[in-house]
Amino acid sequence: MFTALKTSVRLTEPRAQQPRLRDTGPHRRLALKAMAAAAAVAWLAQPQAHAQTFPDKPVRVIVPFAPGNTLDASLRQVAEVFQRNTGQPLIVDNKPGGAGIVAAQAVAQAPADGYTLLLANTSMLTINPHTFSKLPYDAEKSFRPVTNFLGASMVFAVNAANVPPNTLAEFIAWAKPQGDKVSYASFTAGNSSHFAGVILNKRAGLNMVHVPFNGTPPAVQNLVGGQVHGAFLPLLAVKPHLESGKVKVLAVTSPQRSPLMPGVPTFTEQGIAEMEIYIWSSIVAPAGTPDAAIAKLNADFGAALRSAEIRDKWRAVDFEPIPTTPEEAARFAREESKRWAEAVRISGFKATE
Repeated sequence: MFTALKTSVRLTEPRAQQPRLRDTGPHRRLALKAMAAAAAVAWLAQPQAHAQTFPDKPVRVIVPFAPGNTLDASLRQVAEVFQRNTGQPLIVDNKPGGAGIVAAQAVAQAPADGYTLLLANTSMLTINPHTFSKLPYDAEKSFRPVTNFLGASMVFAVNAANVPPNTLAEFIAWAKPQGDKVSYASFTAGNSSHFAGVILNKRAGLNMVHVPFNGTPPAVQNLVGGQVHGAFLPLLAVKPHLESGKVKVLAVTSPQRSPLMPGVPTFTEQGIAEMEIYIWSSIVAPAGTPDAAIAKLNADFGAALRSAEIRDKWRAVDFEPIPTTPEEAARFAREESKRWAEAVRISGFKATE
C-alpha cells in the first residue's frame, strides 16, 4: 500500500511566551477558549493556505523515456495546459534506461515537497517488482500516487503476407499445431506487450515464441518485414501498415472496440477472456509528500486531463485520459500488480540485473 505520511505541527508556544492573565474567573476561561480557537483555526488554515499557493515554482516530472516517446509527447501536451492553469511550468526531465529503474530511483530519493514527480508506466510499479529480485525502490512504499494519467489498449497484429488467417479463431487453429514455430514480438522484454502474449498462449493453448525488441519501432519493422508472425503493439504504431495492407489486426485488448477501428472485435467478443490489457501510466510523488500538495497536484492534473483539448488530441490516436483520485490510483496499481505477478509466474521470466 502506498505510504501516506503527515507532518506534525506544534500547536502551543513555550510557556514563557504565553500572556499571563490575572483574572482567574470566567473571563480567564473565555480568554483561554478564544486563544485555543484561534490556534485551531490557524492550524487548520495551514493546509488550505499551502494548497492555494502551491505550486509557486516549476514542477519537474521525471520521465523514464527518451524525448519523442509517445508518453513523453503526451506529457508535454498536458504541460501546456498545466502551465496555463497554474502559471507554473511543468518541466519534463527525461531519464531513460534500466526498465524505468533509473527514473524511479531518482524520484524515490527526491525531496518530498511536491515539486519532483514521476511519470510511471505499467512496468515500473506493477511488473518490475515481480521480474527483478532486487530494486532500489519499493513500488508501493517509495511513492504516493497523485493520479492515473493515460491509458491505451493494444492490438494483436499479424503479418499479412505470411499469416493466412483473417480472424482470431482462424489464427488459433492455424498456430496451435505449429507450436513454437510461430512467434510474436513485443516492444521490450518484461513489459505488458510481452506478457500479453504469455496470457494469450495460456488462454488459447498456444506455444508462440516471444521475440523482444528494444522499442516499438523495431518491433513494428520486424512485424512488417515478416521476421515475426504477430505482435502486441499500440494501434497508433501499426495503423499506417494496416491501411497499406501489410499487417492485419485480429483483436484489440480493450473492453470495447476502438472507435478508430470499429471493424476489429475485442478478445472478449471472440471468446478469449482475461485479455483486457491496458498500457497505462500514472503520476506519483515521493513518499512523505504532504497531503495538501498531493491534493493540489491531483486537482491541477485532473483539470488538464479532463480538458477538451487533451481529450480530443489523445482520442484521435487511441489514447484515453484517465484522471483518478490518489486512492483510486493506488487501488488500481495494486490490482494490476496481482495480475502481472501471475503472468510473470507463468512465463518464468526473470530480468537480467
